[in-house]
Amino acid sequence: MYALREHYKNEIRQELAKQLNIKNPVLLPKLEKIVISVGAGEYAKEAKIIQNIADTISLISGQKAVITKAKKSVAGFKMREGMSMGVKVTLRGKMMYNFLEKLIVVALPRVKDFRGVPRNGFDGKGNYSFGLNEQLMFPEVVYDDIMVTHGMNITMVTSTENDKEAFKLLELFGMPFAKGK
Repeated sequence: MYALREHYKNEIRQELAKQLNIKNPVLLPKLEKIVISVGAGEYAKEAKIIQNIADTISLISGQKAVITKAKKSVAGFKMREGMSMGVKVTLRGKMMYNFLEKLIVVALPRVKDFRGVPRNGFDGKGNYSFGLNEQLMFPEVVYDDIMVTHGMNITMVTSTENDKEAFKLLELFGMPFAKGK
């Protein structure tokens, strides 16, 4: 599944240079990393559920997920220092392109009544974030193996500081953005 990486090298870079009028190939926007994160929420005290979430995210991403711990105690959230807060994984290189291709080609089309990912997920610095409501859209996830259905946040970090350039990059990758503003 390296088709997306090759597509970027062979076609998307040239199209970006033409559309954005960038002469220097080093200045062309590129995808640097993808971060997948899940907040534990009410399951923070359940070690088995946290481990199950970590295993599911590892299966989806193809890379071992890390269980994040609380740095401070916060009484209002009933959190103590060192408690498990969530799960995250950072993808770069081949794993990043594999996950992006799987997300665009396989997972998102499986969502019922899918109208596209929102266009307003850009942060002003060229990074794009959006959330998914459940993990069952990925083909690796076996329904009988999961303890709880959970969503996830996906952040795509680009090398550009401009949201328009980042949007154009993700659009050329084939990201199915929702129609309209």
